[in-house]
Amino acid sequence: MGTLFLVATPIGNLEDVSARALRVLREASLVAAEDTRETRKLLSHFDLHTPLMAYHEHNKLTRLEAVLAALARADVALVSDAGTPGLNDPGYELVRAALAAGHTVSPVPGPSAPIAALVASGLPTDRFFYMGYLQRRAAARRTQLAAVAAIEATLVALEAPHRLLPALGDICDVLGDRQMAVARELTKLHEEILRGRVSEIQAHFERQAPRGEVTLVIAGASPAAAAAWDESRVRKEVQGRMDAGETAARAAAEVAQESGWTRRAVYRLATTEAGRVQANAPPGHRRADEPRRPAATERD
Repeated sequence: MGTLFLVATPIGNLEDVSARALRVLREASLVAAEDTRETRKLLSHFDLHTPLMAYHEHNKLTRLEAVLAALARADVALVSDAGTPGLNDPGYELVRAALAAGHTVSPVPGPSAPIAALVASGLPTDRFFYMGYLQRRAAARRTQLAAVAAIEATLVALEAPHRLLPALGDICDVLGDRQMAVARELTKLHEEILRGRVSEIQAHFERQAPRGEVTLVIAGASPAAAAAWDESRVRKEVQGRMDAGETAARAAAEVAQESGWTRRAVYRLATTEAGRVQANAPPGHRRADEPRRPAATERD
């Protein structure tokens, strides 16, 4: 029975390919590739002529039997466009199917954008949480970030360049103005790694539009922030203070200091809650932060 090799390929610089990766790609009976056009360029560069089969997100389930049939005869190599297959690229289902069929699955380690960005970020590497790609829609992305806000480990995520600025805004709102690094075009000619606070990185890309693949590395929560309140508690506390007569801004500032949330995020909840309460209030009801009108006189 053949072995399924998970072969990491260069994320930019072709010199990063390992001697073992080239040998496996040469000796395999088949290379299952996310994009045969990209993989053909790599094979041609190193004068390799192994047959290729497209194996990508849209056909990964229908191609399982074909890959397993090839594995029954000889070794097969799985590659993605760049980096380590199986990380945000097709591979998980094939690995599971190969193991279930009794095949050996062997990794051929090599380039990986998340790991490369992490170790060059200047942030702690002893513990990290990999988030994959951030959600495309703002509401889903903010929910995703809120779910990791209390994790005391460095956060690593991927993002497309055209969504980077909105993502940075949400990161600052939800996680706070933490230290972070943004790595783009890793190992390529125009490699760039920016380090600083989220707001500083955001200001840079407001002046200069980002290009190329982007990896985000974000400082984990401090022990104090890890005990941050959940959203329901923040809403309850801020509404209680507003009911007692405080303005939304003052209530947000006080709750942010106590809760571990950013002031901006709490203020957004406060104004949303105030609008909801006002919408449900009976006619003539006055908000807690709304100034009183002068009493009517006979001349009025």
